[in-house]
Amino acid sequence: MTPGNSGKSTENSTSQRRGTLLAGGFAHFIHDGLTDCLYVLLPVWAGAFGLTHAQVGLIKMCSSGALAALQVPAGLLAEKFGERSILALGTMLGGLGLVFAGFVTGYIGLLAGILVLGCGASTQHPLASSLISRAYRDGRIRAALGTYNFAGDLGKVVVPFAVSAMIALWGWRASVHAYGATVILSGVIFFILIGKLAPVKKTTEKPKITLKGWGIQDRRGFSVLASISMIDTSCRAAFLTFVPFLLIGKGVEGASIGFALGLIFSGGAIGKLVCGLAAERVGILRTVIITELLTCICILGIVSLPITWVWIILPLTGLALNGTSSVLYGTVAEFIDPNRLPRAYGLFYTLGIGAGAISPIVYGMVSDYSSITYALIIIGLSALLTLPLTMMLRRSLA
Repeated sequence: MTPGNSGKSTENSTSQRRGTLLAGGFAHFIHDGLTDCLYVLLPVWAGAFGLTHAQVGLIKMCSSGALAALQVPAGLLAEKFGERSILALGTMLGGLGLVFAGFVTGYIGLLAGILVLGCGASTQHPLASSLISRAYRDGRIRAALGTYNFAGDLGKVVVPFAVSAMIALWGWRASVHAYGATVILSGVIFFILIGKLAPVKKTTEKPKITLKGWGIQDRRGFSVLASISMIDTSCRAAFLTFVPFLLIGKGVEGASIGFALGLIFSGGAIGKLVCGLAAERVGILRTVIITELLTCICILGIVSLPITWVWIILPLTGLALNGTSSVLYGTVAEFIDPNRLPRAYGLFYTLGIGAGAISPIVYGMVSDYSSITYALIIIGLSALLTLPLTMMLRRSLA
């Protein structure tokens, strides 16, 4: 084998791919745990600070809004300084924001801490997705991204449940400080891990960029895909923000809320893994249609059925809520020039997470003016808006 072909060696195609997936999965675990432990903390903060549902939605909006606004800048910074450095710094910043939130004594300070958390967390999705998509662009990219998303959903299961248990033992401030410090340490570990397991390939020539701007090769397909993601993300963010309040109304309290969210996220972890693989077998469009229909049915069931049935439905709801995203993320790369993946993924996540940032405060206002039940019914029905869009996507995928 000649030196010029060393970048395509078996070691590079196996060990480096697996190392990239391991590093990306570790980052996803930490960051998803960081952002999704907020769902456990929101009812606690509502009681501690006497917040309305609209104010609760504003807290979530600060987190998701920062996530959305900084996706593209994170991708641009990564093109200049590398994914490794930006991801590590973002992870540490997110941990600092959570630690700060543990010291605040008022609502404004809480918003500031969550805003810093969201800024740091914005680095993970576009950069880790870009690393993995680039590593597997000649292989099973959807299966790899499904595994990556599975790691993130493990974080959603483990961290909220752990934080909920810690709150019961130590109170919310000590719990927030403990996980915030863990996230900061993880940023250092991640910097070392990706340097050893997923080194950047050294080449004698700079890659030739064939397209300017975002590198979108199929604007129609990308636009429709992003629209589906926006609806799907807004539905998921609003549901997860307010389902704890519905469960409290049904008599669920304390650590049981963390357990309920753990059931949802467990189903979501399975959904992202299974749906990523299912899309390769039964097709992208069929998978999206099934998961969105199931999302609507499950949310309406949680609203209307007694609590005994709700416990059974929660994991299935998580599977449907999170399963769609694996299919969507894996399809983005088909519409993008490989040299523009970081910024294109940044744009895609900006649109999706931006919609998810706005929806909690909108549905929070609906809940304050009517009821939490009515708000969740609308959230469930909104999932059906994706169905006509899947038909529009058929031409681009063909």
